[in-house]
Amino acid sequence: MKALLILLASLTALRRNVMRSALTTLGIVIGVGAVIAMMEIGNGSSAAIQKTIASMGANTLMIFPGAAASGGISFGAGSTMTLTPEDSAAILRECPSVRATAPVVRSRNAPLICGNKNWVPNEINGTTPDFLDVRDWGVAEGAAFDERDVRNASRVCLIGQTVVRELFQGQSPVGQELRLQNVALRVVGVLEKKGANMMGRDQDDILIAPWTTIKFRVSGTTTANTATAAAATGTTTTTPRGQLYPGSAQGLYASRSAIQAKNSPMPVRMITVDQIIVSATSAAETQGATSEITSLLHERHHIAEAEVDDFNVRDMAEITKALTSTTVMMTNLLLVVAMISLLVGGVGIMNIMLVSVTERTREIGLRMAVGARGRDILRQFLTEAVMLCLAGGAMGIALGRTTSYLVTTILHWPTLPSLGAIIASVLVSASVGIIFGFYPAWKASRLDPIEALRYE
Repeated sequence: MKALLILLASLTALRRNVMRSALTTLGIVIGVGAVIAMMEIGNGSSAAIQKTIASMGANTLMIFPGAAASGGISFGAGSTMTLTPEDSAAILRECPSVRATAPVVRSRNAPLICGNKNWVPNEINGTTPDFLDVRDWGVAEGAAFDERDVRNASRVCLIGQTVVRELFQGQSPVGQELRLQNVALRVVGVLEKKGANMMGRDQDDILIAPWTTIKFRVSGTTTANTATAAAATGTTTTTPRGQLYPGSAQGLYASRSAIQAKNSPMPVRMITVDQIIVSATSAAETQGATSEITSLLHERHHIAEAEVDDFNVRDMAEITKALTSTTVMMTNLLLVVAMISLLVGGVGIMNIMLVSVTERTREIGLRMAVGARGRDILRQFLTEAVMLCLAGGAMGIALGRTTSYLVTTILHWPTLPSLGAIIASVLVSASVGIIFGFYPAWKASRLDPIEALRYE
């Protein structure tokens, strides 16, 4: 009952000066509104930047073949082809931190011919439909090829905006044919414009086709010479043609030693790819995805701990670090600005409450004279301050949500509603009322009843 009486007394006191109470809460309204709006704008901007990071490949891992060696001399990365399409499927299937994978077969740059025009694109890639998912790349016109096209090595392709501009000059390329090394490819779709990457390379100057088409039709590769193994068993079998004499067990050629087999691996019959690109579930999961991929490929390629890897996994850690730090800095800056607004509103609450204590000195003295204790006066004035802040917080939430909606509608800035920001604003409003209202309430509770009754 005492708490209810204190609440009713506080409401009565606030109703006496409605205009002053409304102006007092104005600082809190602006402060909370600024917190809500800034947090939602910051969250929207962070989401947009994260999307940009993803499109730039910050959460993308690139797996390249390892280096071949002979006689102690290394031929550099990619000199031995050990990655297969089955590796790509296994990574997607068995690595929890991986969202999508795509094998890539690269073709040497060759002119694309359409009618009497020709153009040499920056990239000619053979891949699967998941390539667009990994790169977060949409199709602006037409449609992407599917897995059936990959299985059948269909003569279809997707082209970038630069290729469209150079070869078709404003006409729709969908359904038309172009030639790549005397292989006719039908354009089934046009990629969305992506612009230049961080190195200044035009990403729209590209042709994408099924990897089987690029490997077997365009490059003319057969399964007999597509790869070399990372290691050999070190034993060979002589054939009758290699015997010195018919029926003789003596071979014409000496058997290869284990060291020779290690330094010069023999060709094997398997289909390989030039690269596997992997998209992690998020930029923060790239390290975990790297560890999972490394362990899986060690198992699949039968690589012991002491042996050198026949593959390389590279990430975009520097891009992720730079853009993530920018996002955090911007969000913290917006939050600091909003907290300054709340601080100003809290100072206004304390100022008005001190004025209220001064104006109601005789009332305080009278309450104490009829039996009210100091803690009762403290609770009453503290309740008034908290109620003012909560009322301002509620109006501030409405103001912040309205501001975010107008920013999205008029300025077309990305915003993202945040329930956490709303809950935090309510808690902060109550905290501001307690912190900035405590001193005036404490001062009122310390008044001497006789001096208060004599106050003019």
